[in-house]
Amino acid sequence: MPADEPTILATSGGIVPGARTRWSVGPLTRHAVDLAGVNGRAPRVCFLATACGDAPSVIRDFYDMAQVAGFRASHLQLFTMPNIEDVRGHLLAQDVIWVWGGSVAGLLAMWELHGVDQVMREAWESGVVLTGVSAGSICWHTGGTTDSFGPDLRPITNGLGLVPFSNGVHYDSEEQRRPLFQKLIGDGVLPSGYATDDGVGVLYRGSSFAEALTETDGKAAYFVERTADGGVVETRLATRRIR
Repeated sequence: MPADEPTILATSGGIVPGARTRWSVGPLTRHAVDLAGVNGRAPRVCFLATACGDAPSVIRDFYDMAQVAGFRASHLQLFTMPNIEDVRGHLLAQDVIWVWGGSVAGLLAMWELHGVDQVMREAWESGVVLTGVSAGSICWHTGGTTDSFGPDLRPITNGLGLVPFSNGVHYDSEEQRRPLFQKLIGDGVLPSGYATDDGVGVLYRGSSFAEALTETDGKAAYFVERTADGGVVETRLATRRIR
């Protein structure tokens, strides 16, 4: 069942510690699933752990979470080969696609190699809700800051660009993130964009920002924009608490 318009919930969260499992589906991810508007059956949620090399432990954790959450779960892995023959057909049949964190540079390279990047655009346009955390947030944007290349953060500028903004993740928890994101925008390396504290997500309807959401009290999202004189202005956004 497609959402009523192209929808992305890009986050620095979406999971919480589980009671009987390592992780549990957090309010942000649950909200992304709710946005698909599924009624009368289990929502189809496909998980991609490309950014962490399709680590078996992460995929196992997903299935544990999904079972508790009541999802009809599947995953697409690309290492060492795709586990699904018809990748396009499978992704287009989902209600939600959930992308994990890790190396966004590696994720984008593997998606391009296997044509997943084009399928993601098609899925988004058809109403499949796209969500994810960290690398799974940056990937939908034009780019952002990444530790894909080492402990000193660097820009990534070849995101899918489904929305015309840059993205700053882990804005309050990793000390390099905020100053580098602002510098890259001020220097024109990245366009103006949205940043999220841990536990926060930004919702896009079509290619426009709709609202900021948090699953953690006191956390927020921010819009960072370049001024005409090359300066940078950061605006803390009204951020709605969800549970």
